[in-house]
Amino acid sequence: MNKSQKEQLVSELKSKIDGATALYFTDFTGLNVKRMTDLRRRLRKAGVEYVVIKNTLALRAVNESGLTGSKLKGPTGVVVSKDAAAAAKVLIDFAKENEQRPALKGGLVEGEVVSEAEVKKLATLPTKEVALGLLAGAMNGVLMVFALALAQHAGMPPGMTHEEHQAQMRKEAELKRRGDAAMGFDQDA
Repeated sequence: MNKSQKEQLVSELKSKIDGATALYFTDFTGLNVKRMTDLRRRLRKAGVEYVVIKNTLALRAVNESGLTGSKLKGPTGVVVSKDAAAAAKVLIDFAKENEQRPALKGGLVEGEVVSEAEVKKLATLPTKEVALGLLAGAMNGVLMVFALALAQHAGMPPGMTHEEHQAQMRKEAELKRRGDAAMGFDQDA
């Protein structure tokens, strides 16, 4: 590989890194072509890229992106992702199914160095879409309670407190029950 080809590879990886929030370094030793293809397919489905590149070129791209990477040893695959949790989940799940391969060497999340243990913790977090869904559901619940409180308050006579209104409603319910009982209506039926 000549110098211009190497520069092109570094440039391409650098542009991918610039738009990413997470980089994970893996050792893919022991994965056959079928497993590598499956890993790449799963990562692609999650919107994650997997690049196999020489260690020196990978570090050059990382450093040119303004990040600081540590020296890499052995065969390295670089996982580049905009969603740190989604990429970590795919890697960890795949490794569980494939004899802990690819092995994690560590990585960078939002410019901070992360260990293999931290990547495993990230894998347990919900993805961005799930977290946003949970937040929207929680906000919807709060809004619903607020709307119900407003609706209940709207039915109160002017000048009456909430407690007075509740007491009046209980009295009316008791009077209705007594009236129904006096007329021979069976409430248990």
